[in-house]
Amino acid sequence: MNKTKALFSSVIALYFVIALEVLIMISPFAGFFYSIFNPFLLETAKYPSTRWLSAFYLPHLVLTEDSFLQFVRVMGSLVLVLGAMIFLVCACQVYTAKFRRKGAVLAGLYAVVRHPQYLGLGLTGLGLSILWPRFLTVVLWLFMALVYYFLARDEERRMLKSHEDTYRKYMSKTGMFLPKAIEKTLTPESLAGKVMFALTLAATVMGAAFMLRAYTIGHLTIWTKAQDIVGVAILPEDGFKMDHRMADILNLKEVKERLQGSKQYLVYFIPRDYIMQGMIADTGGDWMLYKQHHAISMITDWVFHPFRHLREGHHAMHGNLHMHHQAQGMEDGVLRRLIFLSIENVKSNSPADFFAINTLRVPQFMADVDVHNMQLLDVRDLPHGSGWGSVPTPVF
Repeated sequence: MNKTKALFSSVIALYFVIALEVLIMISPFAGFFYSIFNPFLLETAKYPSTRWLSAFYLPHLVLTEDSFLQFVRVMGSLVLVLGAMIFLVCACQVYTAKFRRKGAVLAGLYAVVRHPQYLGLGLTGLGLSILWPRFLTVVLWLFMALVYYFLARDEERRMLKSHEDTYRKYMSKTGMFLPKAIEKTLTPESLAGKVMFALTLAATVMGAAFMLRAYTIGHLTIWTKAQDIVGVAILPEDGFKMDHRMADILNLKEVKERLQGSKQYLVYFIPRDYIMQGMIADTGGDWMLYKQHHAISMITDWVFHPFRHLREGHHAMHGNLHMHHQAQGMEDGVLRRLIFLSIENVKSNSPADFFAINTLRVPQFMADVDVHNMQLLDVRDLPHGSGWGSVPTPVF
C-alpha cells in the first residue's frame, strides 16, 4: 500500500514539475531542467499524432483585447491562488490536529468535503494549466485528478477500517470533493456510470482546450495583405501600425533581399524591449530570462499582473533598455522589432494555417525599425532556435 501511495505521489509531483515549467524556464535551473525534459518534448514533436501535446491553447506571448480571453487568463491566476490557499489552510488544520493529537480533522473545510486538500491541489493545477497552457499540462492534470480520486478512495478504506461507525456517518454528510448535494447530482453511483462520467469529463476538457486554441487564433491581431507573409502583433494597438507600415517595411532593401520568394513567413511585430521575445527567437542574451536573475519578480508579475508584464516587461530590464533608447534619441512608441520566421508544412495561405500545430517555424532574421520615419536601425540574421535552444515554445 505504501508503494502504491508513493507511486501516486510521484505522479502528482511530476505533474507539478511540468506545470511549473514556466517558472523553471525563467530561473537559473532552466538548463538542468531542459536537459532532462526537452528530449521528451522533442520526441513528441517529431510525430503529428503527438505534436499537439507541446502546443499551446491560450495566449501566452501576445496581448488580446478580447474580453473573454482576458477573463480566462485572470481566472487562471485567481484559481491558482485560491487552490493554494485551500491547500495551505487544510494542511495547517491537519498538522495542528496531529501535533495536538486530536485525531481526524472533521471541522472547517473538512465539514463540507472529505478531501479539501486534494481539491485545493486540483484547483492549483487547473490554474497552472491556464497560466502555462500546453496541451500536455491539461492531459497530465486530468491524469492527476484520476490519481487524486484513487488516493482519496484508499484513504477512505483505511478510515472505515479503523473508525467505521464515525467515518461512515461523516461520509453520509459530506461529498468527496464537492458538497454532498452537488456531488450527488453530478456523479452517478454505479461503476459503469463513474467510468462514463470520467471519460465524458476528459473529452469535454480536451475539446474545450482545442476550441480555446481555435478561438485564440481567431482573435490575434494579424496582418495578411502580402502573399505568403502573415504578421502578428504582440500589442493589439499595433494593428494600426502594421496596417500602415508593414508593406513599406517589407520593401526596405535590407529586408527585401533576405526574403526568399519560395518561402512563407510569420512575422512577429513587437516592441524592441518586449520581455518574452527570447521565446520567439534567439535575439540576444538580454532576452534569455533564465540569465537575468529576476525570477521572483517575474513570477510575481506573471501571476498577479498577467497583462502588465507583457506590455511593460520586467521593470528592471525594461527600465534599462528604455534609458538606452532615450540616450539614442528614440521613442519606444515608434520603435518596433520584426522577427521573421520561415514556415513549413503550411497547407494553404489561410492565416490560421500559419499557427497550425503541425507547421514548422524557423527563425531567419530580425529588423529594428523606426516605423514613424521608416528608418531601419538594425537588421541581422538569427540562429535557427529560440533563446532556449530547441525547446518547443509558444506560438502566440
